[in-house]
Amino acid sequence: MISTKKSQTLQKRPLAAGIAALLGSVMATTMVAGTQAQEVRRGTSALLEEVVVTARKREEGSQDVPLAISALGADQIDALKIRDLTNIAVRLPNVALDDVGTARGTANFSIRGLGVNSSIPGIDPTVGVIVDGVYIGLNSGILFDTFDLESIEVLRGPQGTLFGRNVTGGAVLLNSKKPGEELEASIRAAIDQGPEGGASRYIMGSVGGPVTDWMGARLTAYHNDDDGFIENQFDGEDVGAIRQTMFRPVVVLTPTDALEVTLRYEYSEVSGDGPIAQSHTNGSGVPGTPANFDRESFGASIDEPGSQDNETNAFTAQADWDVGFGDGTVTNIFGWRDYSATGVGDIDAQPRWVFHAPSWLEYEQVSNELRYNGLFADRYNVTTGVFFFDSEINYHERRDMVGFLTGGVKPFARFDGGGNLNTETWGVFASLDYDLTDRLTLTVGARYSEEDKDTEIASLSRNISTDFPAAVPLPSVTLDEACNNVLRSDCNFDFVDEDTWYSFSPKVGFTYTLNDDSMVYGHYSEGTRSGGYNMRNTSFNPADTPGPFDQETAETIEFGYKSSFGGRGILNAAIFYNQVDDMQREINLPGPIGVIQLVRNTAEATIFGVEVDATYPLTDNLVLLASVGALDASYDKVLVDLNGDGVIDGEDKDLDLPRAADLTYTVGLNHDLELGSWGYMASRISYSYRDDSAYTDNNLGVLNEQKRIDGGLDFYSNDGHWVFSLYGRNLLDEVLHGNDTQLPNDIFGVPLGGTFAPLSKGRRIGLEVTYNL
Repeated sequence: MISTKKSQTLQKRPLAAGIAALLGSVMATTMVAGTQAQEVRRGTSALLEEVVVTARKREEGSQDVPLAISALGADQIDALKIRDLTNIAVRLPNVALDDVGTARGTANFSIRGLGVNSSIPGIDPTVGVIVDGVYIGLNSGILFDTFDLESIEVLRGPQGTLFGRNVTGGAVLLNSKKPGEELEASIRAAIDQGPEGGASRYIMGSVGGPVTDWMGARLTAYHNDDDGFIENQFDGEDVGAIRQTMFRPVVVLTPTDALEVTLRYEYSEVSGDGPIAQSHTNGSGVPGTPANFDRESFGASIDEPGSQDNETNAFTAQADWDVGFGDGTVTNIFGWRDYSATGVGDIDAQPRWVFHAPSWLEYEQVSNELRYNGLFADRYNVTTGVFFFDSEINYHERRDMVGFLTGGVKPFARFDGGGNLNTETWGVFASLDYDLTDRLTLTVGARYSEEDKDTEIASLSRNISTDFPAAVPLPSVTLDEACNNVLRSDCNFDFVDEDTWYSFSPKVGFTYTLNDDSMVYGHYSEGTRSGGYNMRNTSFNPADTPGPFDQETAETIEFGYKSSFGGRGILNAAIFYNQVDDMQREINLPGPIGVIQLVRNTAEATIFGVEVDATYPLTDNLVLLASVGALDASYDKVLVDLNGDGVIDGEDKDLDLPRAADLTYTVGLNHDLELGSWGYMASRISYSYRDDSAYTDNNLGVLNEQKRIDGGLDFYSNDGHWVFSLYGRNLLDEVLHGNDTQLPNDIFGVPLGGTFAPLSKGRRIGLEVTYNL
């Protein structure tokens, strides 16, 4: 039995007791079904198709990759009605793809217990997001609805050798569709509604195909208009409204048989309300004042619905050149991304003005990767390349405090902070797969990276103003202009620094082919998460500087098994052991101006776990989906006073690691039913579970356990043109908070308490109509 710890705030259970029955049923049902299943038809057959992935920087079937990977192709994404990554937030083993909620659309991903709870720009992730081969260096603005994807790949475990820094937990790869060899077009409209709030309406479409014999093009467009999903008990109005418009043209040029150039541009515009936060009794037992709600409810009462206005422009140019050397391919991927955002959030989560936070963000990145992949002597598969990345963040945050003392005409006190952060990274990598025999392959690889960061930061605790007119104009995004134009001329950066980090990420492993349909593998790998600086310094303690904090490293040993049963199903299993050193954490503590967020290297930790994935046809038209993940995460050594009692001792070491849920699992069924000459109906239902887990390092903040039921019916016409769908998400109406930030008992003597816990959507019932040309 794998032992677990019990904290004062979390009820844990032994892992073996939680998963043994499920593992047994998945394995037994899968094996028995092998004698029953024949060819599966239409909608369910999409779930059995092997997805082409790029997890090793080359195209190959997902079952051929000796990694723990969950992959969904375009047909599977459509069959499961996945509209954004949060739709699979609770579906994958040992994976949490959540929105942090502080600034909506900000990724808060955790894989195998490695995640970061932060909306601070410049805090690098533990789970990297790569869009069309381009690493996205900012967590903000990547979780809004998307459409027309070719595949989604979720790689579990450190991916440092091929993907570089900031992938200690894993990586999420999103690949958009390219034009096909024939003209194709599709238009889709949908509407869904929850128990509260208004409707959410969607319209989306794509058209693409060959333009000439050497050029193809595709255009994707998407629009969502959401009226808001929660009733604000402050005034009875619906809040959570959001509007998004996105379009993506793609052009593919093939001037010769050996050269293909793919050009992608994406524009996205998002506007709407700010975070909808709930105040409930916090981990110290202090309720919110004056409003306090049950954490299992969707209750919220805020006087400031807030706002957000985001704009993204992104361009990617990829060239693939087939060369005679090793019968290989030279690939160059250039990426540029520009993101701007303004917003206001009601952080006190109360029906009176205690703590409101406007913010302004500008971000730009440029990257380029040049790599080669080739095969020599039919047994040496070589991938090697160089990578460059450069980014600039300009961030300004404001805290407008206790405005109700002035009758709501202006804040009683205002704090400004933020700054500028520049990052430049380069790396060189190589990986070799060597076929020692027809069955045994040896893998060795390594990556060397160097990263330079320079920053200038204005601490919020040092920039206070109480002398300004009631009508204060909004400043520009840059902090120095904001200080000069709005506050005072001596508002200077109090922290200026630069630093350089180096990392070496090796990998060694093997793959042994048991037969044409199955294999076992094992590997040792490392990953590194960047060091850096905290651009949100709210501490009044001079010792709490914005940094630098050091980089985090994760070492993993993983063994796995993969089988496709002759194309009739999938059964994958993995067992892993992670050792994390210099664990980089954002420590959330109540403070005099709301919340203190300190970024520190806090501990050394060990994370052990298992994962099983199965997809199998039980009959000709019935497919089983099942997965389970289990974690045992514990501290080996603690370097910081995590629980805030003034000493570093065994009580700190006994705390639970944040975002490391003990148990996750999913069981689902998909069925096809013939409807004669009209067509057929595909039905689906799934139940997903994720254990509760700590949110804050002191374990006072907690994330609710999740029990999710999703389902739907799709009616397909025989001519292949029409699809009519009825779908339901989160049918049990489970409450999920993006975070569970603990608020102080009072601010400037005004009682507060409770939490800032942004709410995610509850139950949604929807209708969708699709027409395919």
